Amino acid sequence: MSGVTVPLGFSAGGIAAGIKGNGGPDLAIVMAEAPVPAAAVFTRSRTAAPPVILARRRVADGRLRAVLLNSGCANAATGTAGMEAALATTRTVAQALGCSPEDVMPCSTGPIGPQLPVERVRDGIVRLLATSGSSNRHAGLAAEAIMTTDTASKQTVRQGVGYLVGGMAKGAGMLRPDMATMLAVLTTDAEIDPATLGTALREAVDVSFNSVNIDGCTSTNDTVVVLASGASGRRPSSKAFGEVLADACKDLALKIAQDAEGASRVVTIRVSGAVDDAEARNAGMTIADSALVRASFYGGDPNWGRIVAALGVSDAAFDPERVEILFGEYLVASAGTGVPFDDAVVAGSLTGGDFTVSVRIGDGPGRAEVLTTDLTPEYVRFNGERS
Repeated sequence: MSGVTVPLGFSAGGIAAGIKGNGGPDLAIVMAEAPVPAAAVFTRSRTAAPPVILARRRVADGRLRAVLLNSGCANAATGTAGMEAALATTRTVAQALGCSPEDVMPCSTGPIGPQLPVERVRDGIVRLLATSGSSNRHAGLAAEAIMTTDTASKQTVRQGVGYLVGGMAKGAGMLRPDMATMLAVLTTDAEIDPATLGTALREAVDVSFNSVNIDGCTSTNDTVVVLASGASGRRPSSKAFGEVLADACKDLALKIAQDAEGASRVVTIRVSGAVDDAEARNAGMTIADSALVRASFYGGDPNWGRIVAALGVSDAAFDPERVEILFGEYLVASAGTGVPFDDAVVAGSLTGGDFTVSVRIGDGPGRAEVLTTDLTPEYVRFNGERS
């Protein structure tokens, strides 16, 4: 079993409300039995969508009862009407649940520009709440209803000592730091106060969703939210809980990378020897941001020079003459220059599926792991046809 309903105290559901033109599932909810501790992390885009702006306000007091999510319309770049739509739909949920609208948070994903069909959503909310429940099937329906270009729903569950963390996410493109066109909802039945929950979430997001770079684009609607019911009666240490939450987020981030638009393989970039973890992550993300590097991944080309070039424009402090690079187990560069290797053997190791690139930039304690994918003709075709 996996998903947002595995931890005690939560229910969920998903339906087709008529937002998507293809008639697919497009409206979901995740809710607790009463307002519970909550925390969220959002896009840093200056063109944040109305639902994001409203969601920031709603979670500011550290408590939520429900998260309403729709796909098929980002409700972004929609002005005053977009904010009114977010307010109206969350009001409808609050009235049905008998709680304050301040305890309901909206999330939207889909094409930017179109207005959200408010009446369809409000009518759908009635059916959504009537068909929601706490089974694994209900969690699956919610996960399916937030998909856009995803080819599969994404759910997870992780176990702590006497408590659980469950989650769902969507995302397949526009992925880079600050999460980018992705939504994730996590639930836990651990007893956690809002401040501790917020710290744990920010740290978990940094090592998971913010360490995935698919195409260097940032969205208007990124949201990761976590709710804690406390129903297990267990109060873990902040460190122990943070590790379990981070593990759940990493699993969802990997599933997003595996489902990336047009990708044929996931590449893990491991950076070590940096001054600290933040600089290691910066170096890894800069490498993952290079179209040339990712194109060489597609071709199975062990072009370590492109990695050196990308590393050179990162903000990480390093000595170029101490850089070491490995493709899988094969050393291709040391002390900042190339070493002899069998090009055919190394290239062959890169064409069989997912692989790892290890980059050492010094002797410091900082290390990071970044996920990216190859850049394929299919990615260009897919996004060109959707433009």
